[in-house]
Amino acid sequence: MNTQLLQQARVLDIDEQIELVEAIWDGIVSRGIAPSLTEAQKTELDRRLADHLANPDDVVPWSEVKAAALAKIRQ
Repeated sequence: MNTQLLQQARVLDIDEQIELVEAIWDGIVSRGIAPSLTEAQKTELDRRLADHLANPDDVVPWSEVKAAALAKIRQ
């Protein structure tokens, strides 16, 4: 890893750091590259899918999830 580049990123404010991470991730995605999932991640995704299929009405609207997350951040 380029430690000089990492040091430059660390002096950015939090909003700029998030923008940088998003830009890096968007660049990876645009090239059609995705990281491999670990077995634990695959197992968890399978568990969540099975739970959703068994309980399709047990959901929380995105607006509520977003509001709760923003409220927690502001605490």
